[in-house]
Amino acid sequence: MYIVKTDETGVKSLPAEEISLKKLNHLNSPLVFKIINALKGNELYPKAIAQVLDEHEQKIYYHIRNLEKAGIVIPTKTERIKGSFAKYYTLSKKGFFFSFSEFQRSPNALKLKEEASFFAPFIENGALNALIVTGSPDPHGPDKARARDGYYGIDLGLLIGTFLNFVQKPNVKLDTEVNPEELKQNLILIGGPIVNKITEQINDSLPVHFEKGDTLTIKSTITGNTYTGDELGIIVRTKNPLSPDHNVLLIAGKRHAGTKAAIVGILKHFNEVTKGNKYDESIMAKVVEGIDFDSDGIIDDAEFKE
Repeated sequence: MYIVKTDETGVKSLPAEEISLKKLNHLNSPLVFKIINALKGNELYPKAIAQVLDEHEQKIYYHIRNLEKAGIVIPTKTERIKGSFAKYYTLSKKGFFFSFSEFQRSPNALKLKEEASFFAPFIENGALNALIVTGSPDPHGPDKARARDGYYGIDLGLLIGTFLNFVQKPNVKLDTEVNPEELKQNLILIGGPIVNKITEQINDSLPVHFEKGDTLTIKSTITGNTYTGDELGIIVRTKNPLSPDHNVLLIAGKRHAGTKAAIVGILKHFNEVTKGNKYDESIMAKVVEGIDFDSDGIIDDAEFKE
């Protein structure tokens, strides 16, 4: 568990443990707080603590025993000092807190969710560690395709931004602007293989991918299923086939409506996305179908086919 603090320098976090009100009884002495302060980042044995605080050694032993019972301090090692054995102690956590009510789910607490690990390869220390590539809106490639789904990346960017502390440089390029060396890093790709030529390069190696024929279809190597609807998209997080030490996140559809379905799936059902494919949860690959619940011709929700 983490305690989060926001100040003028940004969002900061500290590993912490909740303690019960009963355990607070062990913190009812000013000397206890002096002992805890002495152990911040240190390993000390009781006699050394007594010397640092200029307190009687037996008082230190008494409080250390109580703090150990409460799980606030833990022994780390035992050393022989001047003919006797001394047990060293340190704090079990960097922080402790107690609460007077139950925790409530907060929409602004995305940084604290375990799901944040889904973006871990692409975000390091609060900074984006990936290149975002979207298809060019100009005619390009053999099909002279124009990408119409690049702006959906803005919604994805807003989500990713909730995990970032800062952005130092531009991180987005069109598929027509990227050079081969730039592909040897973590990639976030938006758009299918017709409109995004970088997606086309890695498409065949993905567990869920696009197949060209009379029409473009989605093929799952996990289930063997083929999907044909225009409102279908895929969400795949896997190793970067162009650079195995890095990762790739692909959000793409057969058409721009399918890409929107995939984006909506991430935004509205992020927790479901992080669980992986429902037939094999070790594989982060989803097939998503867009849904128009209010019949206004616009996709406003999504369901997962697998």
